[in-house]
Amino acid sequence: MPPEERPREERRREERHDEERHDEDRHRDERHHEERPRTRPRAERDRHEQGHERERPRRSALDARGAARSAARHVEGLTGRAAEGVTSLERGEDGWIIGIEVVETHRIPDSTDILAEYQVELDDCGELSSYRRTERYYRGRGEDRT
Repeated sequence: MPPEERPREERRREERHDEERHDEDRHRDERHHEERPRTRPRAERDRHEQGHERERPRRSALDARGAARSAARHVEGLTGRAAEGVTSLERGEDGWIIGIEVVETHRIPDSTDILAEYQVELDDCGELSSYRRTERYYRGRGEDRT
């Protein structure tokens, strides 16, 4: 009997059965994908087992951008003032040395704001080692300082 001539209820039952079977197959495939052990490609595994794999140079856990962000957060947390910008960034032996500029006093006009520069030292993980205010100046006279 052609499908269009079968009773509607029977066609619906078959469609539901097909959908259930499809769902079971999909779930089985997902479980199989999740349960597969993760292994290295064969060539890489062989090199590792033979001891020919080169060691990668150790990289800092913190890159320059992350160090600057971390320093700004530390200064904001300690001073209660928002960081205006990063004035310097240098990689040290044990971490980073970052200069952070902060508005210490807002005035009108803005050109008379009092700014300060803080030197922040972070370890390789971004933890604060030290910080200190190194300079204080008026915004309008920034070019005088060198």
